[in-house]
Amino acid sequence: MKHLSFSFLLLMLGTVGANAACYADYKAKQDNPLRLHYGVAEVSGECTVGSAEDQLRDRLSGNDWQLLNVLGVFDDAGLDERKDSAGDYFLRF
Repeated sequence: MKHLSFSFLLLMLGTVGANAACYADYKAKQDNPLRLHYGVAEVSGECTVGSAEDQLRDRLSGNDWQLLNVLGVFDDAGLDERKDSAGDYFLRF
């Protein structure tokens, strides 16, 4: 019984972690004329830089932006400190 309870606890902890919010901060550009922006976007699925790059590349290109790089990924705890820096591009894409 103890083994079953411990397994259930591990399963529940894994489920909670899998549902945590994930965000990425990134830099993007447009050409002619050159425009740059820093933004923050929510990322679904795996919370990794690679996953964020794949998702943001598609989202941004649909709006004529080119992803330059993803600076990092983070959870809710890092969201407020980036809001002012991202300005109009805070959770836009």
